[in-house]
Amino acid sequence: MNNPPGPTRVLMIEDSAGDVRLVREVLRDQDLHAIELVHVECLADAEAFIASHTVDVILLDLGLPDAEGLDAVRQARGFAPRVPIMVLTGVDDDVLAVQALQEGAQDFLVKGQLEIRGLLRALRYAIERKSMEDALFFEKERAQLTLNCMGDGVICTDPHGQITFVNVVAEAMTGWSSHHATGRPLTEVYRMRDGELSEPRPGQLPSSCTLVRRDGFEIPSENSIAPIHDRAGLFTGSVIVLRDVSEVRAMSLEMTHSAQHDGLTGLPNRMLLKDRVDQAIVLAQRYKRRVALLYLDLDGFKYINDSLGHAVGDRLLKSVASRLLDCARASDTVSRQGGDEFVILLSEVQHIEDAAIAARRMLRSVAEAHAIDPHELHVTTSIGISVFPEDGLDAETLVSNADTAMYQAKEHGRHSFQYFEPVMNERAVDRQMVEAALRRALERDELSLHYQPKIDFRSGAIIGAEALLRWTHPTRGSMAPAMFIPVAEDTGLIKPIGSWVLRQACLQARAWIDAGLPESTIAVNVSAIEFRDEGFLEGLYETLHETGLDPRLLELELTESVLMKNAVATAAILHAVRKIGVQVAVDDFGTGYSSLSYLHRFPVDALKIDRSFVAQITSAEEDVGIVTAVISMARSLKLRVVAEGVETLAQLRFLRAQECDQAQGYYFSRPVVANQYAQLLQAGGRQPLSVAS
Repeated sequence: MNNPPGPTRVLMIEDSAGDVRLVREVLRDQDLHAIELVHVECLADAEAFIASHTVDVILLDLGLPDAEGLDAVRQARGFAPRVPIMVLTGVDDDVLAVQALQEGAQDFLVKGQLEIRGLLRALRYAIERKSMEDALFFEKERAQLTLNCMGDGVICTDPHGQITFVNVVAEAMTGWSSHHATGRPLTEVYRMRDGELSEPRPGQLPSSCTLVRRDGFEIPSENSIAPIHDRAGLFTGSVIVLRDVSEVRAMSLEMTHSAQHDGLTGLPNRMLLKDRVDQAIVLAQRYKRRVALLYLDLDGFKYINDSLGHAVGDRLLKSVASRLLDCARASDTVSRQGGDEFVILLSEVQHIEDAAIAARRMLRSVAEAHAIDPHELHVTTSIGISVFPEDGLDAETLVSNADTAMYQAKEHGRHSFQYFEPVMNERAVDRQMVEAALRRALERDELSLHYQPKIDFRSGAIIGAEALLRWTHPTRGSMAPAMFIPVAEDTGLIKPIGSWVLRQACLQARAWIDAGLPESTIAVNVSAIEFRDEGFLEGLYETLHETGLDPRLLELELTESVLMKNAVATAAILHAVRKIGVQVAVDDFGTGYSSLSYLHRFPVDALKIDRSFVAQITSAEEDVGIVTAVISMARSLKLRVVAEGVETLAQLRFLRAQECDQAQGYYFSRPVVANQYAQLLQAGGRQPLSVAS
């Protein structure tokens, strides 16, 4: 509930007690309890009272002990500037009355002519007028506070272009304080860069310009100007709104740069590269020149990224980018396509061979050691080259063909470059067709498993088999694994395919046992993509549970490169696998790291000597040494040794002499379907060894 308003307080400054009594009687006779009359005899007492009390109206005599005449009005106005002053004097002087009103008095009453109704009416008018003035004052204060709180600058002028108001934002933008700007011409305070409109007028202020601050500093701004009219429609001035767009423009430039440049290396991205290739083609057509594109992909970068972390990988990419820039000319463009891929535009090429010179320079530079504290990293790159106009007439075709040539460089041993040739496109199209068909192979039941027996040298018996994937293409027939396994790995299809292989192999091994055949292990290859998948262990457990296969009969084969990626995580997974009884074999041993350190670190059961070494043990001394060393090393570590690719009796005798544990290869049996393997199991698989003995 709101409290009722208090009485109106009238301060009477009068040294005549009779006059004070007269006024009190007037108010008392009218029973005006809403008016409180306070009396003081001099201006000094009035000033002291007003300093601590609220006063609504002052009744002022012009003949006081400490001030007379107009001086009394001036002094009262000084210490009570917002309080209405009513002069109550015994002097009937029209000139004095006018002067008093000019000094700020609101009314002039003559004591001898005072009547009750006139006094009351004058008091009421004074109070109402003060109420209106207060409302206008607070409205003005609120408007000015609002303008000062705005994020935009505001300048107001009179009809002649003289400044009447400047808010705090406009003060900062122009360098002029409100005190110094008020009264000055707008063109003196609001200055624009030479060549832009120099005299802003309503409707003629540019929407954007460069504001020149008082100290000469330039600020890009957006502006608007509008006329101000009074109620009669007469022009009374203008209001100008200024907005500092420095940050907006800087942000726009930054966003434009970010949209066209790689966030990690700062190099142009594929969008900006396309624009520059398009420009280079136009110039090349005009001046009868060539344009070359070099598509680079780092060799082995994923291993560094996975083993040492993305932070180290990012620093390596920056180092590579810096070296590529050092190899390029000022007219060239070095761009990053994403990941570990870069494209270099050679915009001015006279001869096709010039691209090869640049490629060799980049191959050497990238291959030099990169000092990434605390590591000294080595990485190489493979480069594909396409040339305008021979290999394409637009940016998209040139980039695509250079990419195709880069993959050919990788297939030819990496750390090399290849020019694009049309036949490469045929291979690329073929690869795309293989990928499309492979995506449908699972659902169409086109995949199958074959099983290659593994023979124990001591007993001559079949002790297990390796499950090998086969694909019967609907139109091409049987597809060699080398034709589709790399595609599956590159596209990620290897994960669903690998899950299918594991499940089918376990189901088949369980079926052989249920059929009463001798127990034999089933070996399944696991790719790096499968092994690093976060659901790998869960999928393995689920498969063993659903198929009912004894985990001891399952052997997972992993290559050395798979094991060495993120050694800590690898060790944890292998320990979990071994804990449930699943065996682990290192496949293709000798072709990767071949390090004793990781064999000590990882829980593995067997080493499989790569077929490339077995094939040469009867003819190449170095391969004989490798195989002998692997067998000896495995024996010292109490690991089983399996020789792959045994095809001749001589190879068999050598391996037996070196006390190799197991072998597989065409000498014993090609990979066979499940029923044929069951027959071999039933027979025991002893005849090949008996012939060799």
